[in-house]
Amino acid sequence: MASSAVSLSSFSSSASLQLCSSFNGDYLAPSRCFIGAPVTSSSLSLSGKNNSYSQRKFYVSAKKVSGLEESLRIRRMRELETKTKVRRNPPLRRGRVSPRLLVPDHIPRPPYVESGVLPDISSEFQIPGPEGIAKMRAACELAARVLNYAGTLVKPSVTTNEIDKAVHDMIIEAGAYPSPLGYGGFPKSVCTSVNECMCHGIPDSRQLQSGDIINIDVTVYLDGYHGDTSKTFFCGEVDEAFKRLVKVTEECLEKGIAVCKEGASFKKIGKRISEHAEKYGYNVVERFVGHGVGPVFHSEPLIYHYRNDEPGLMVEGQTFTIEPILTIGTTKCVTWPDNWSTLTADGGVAAQFEHTILITRTGSEILTKC
Repeated sequence: MASSAVSLSSFSSSASLQLCSSFNGDYLAPSRCFIGAPVTSSSLSLSGKNNSYSQRKFYVSAKKVSGLEESLRIRRMRELETKTKVRRNPPLRRGRVSPRLLVPDHIPRPPYVESGVLPDISSEFQIPGPEGIAKMRAACELAARVLNYAGTLVKPSVTTNEIDKAVHDMIIEAGAYPSPLGYGGFPKSVCTSVNECMCHGIPDSRQLQSGDIINIDVTVYLDGYHGDTSKTFFCGEVDEAFKRLVKVTEECLEKGIAVCKEGASFKKIGKRISEHAEKYGYNVVERFVGHGVGPVFHSEPLIYHYRNDEPGLMVEGQTFTIEPILTIGTTKCVTWPDNWSTLTADGGVAAQFEHTILITRTGSEILTKC
């Protein structure tokens, strides 16, 4: 699904997060991790008038501003600027959601499918042994192939429901289970998030239109292991401003991965991603985070994509996702009544990329590449 952005509401301090993993469903209490409650935002109106000044001396005083304060100031300025500069696609409307697709009985299911209950985020880090890593590679390679195939289907007039069916069939034919299906009640086999949908979009009857961007989030469960990945694709002729956002979002993922190695601090990921996003005037969504992945779909460590002071060091053999979401405008969001689809509050577009990585002694290995 939104392939791995776990939703954390009330995790540390006052920040409201959400595991940006392929799924999220309902509002999570502190012990749970997925979905978010609708957020309302107030509109901002600006007014001004011309002023004339007589000649006089001005005395200017200044104070030292912290890096965080300066970052917040720049974000506010850029949000105001982009509201008037960036073209908007028509508001996203929900289409008809078809019944969930069937999975043959012989294909093993993740434990949460039978229970029908949204599982808690596991506190155990995912550190597969040699045999487990081999299985992780197989699951991640399959997820990457499915995602690439799904991207070839992105064309005007194609529905996200058709993409879901194609993804479902390809996963089943490989003997795997589509991890989002039945996760906390999620009704589909993949997440398709169009334009202003940040993540966890449910495939439906809406036809893609030229100018759309769409994130497709694929997670597969193969031989007891999950492989999780996502990418944002262009549909037809896309506005240059949207293309820049998508390009920088992918670069943010790459820069986050570049700091990963045994002994590295997890907080370096968020710092590097934030620096690159701000350089181009974009905002990093804080509500959704990456997560450990392996035999368990979502576990600690939680990977924050923004500046933070959370403790923790990477361990060789550890597997987790990095999946930043960037927006042109606000990072505030609203969640549709389906309790999954999470959209930007101002209707501005969002983009996301995700990989599952393995920590090595000298760096990291991207497992969801093919």
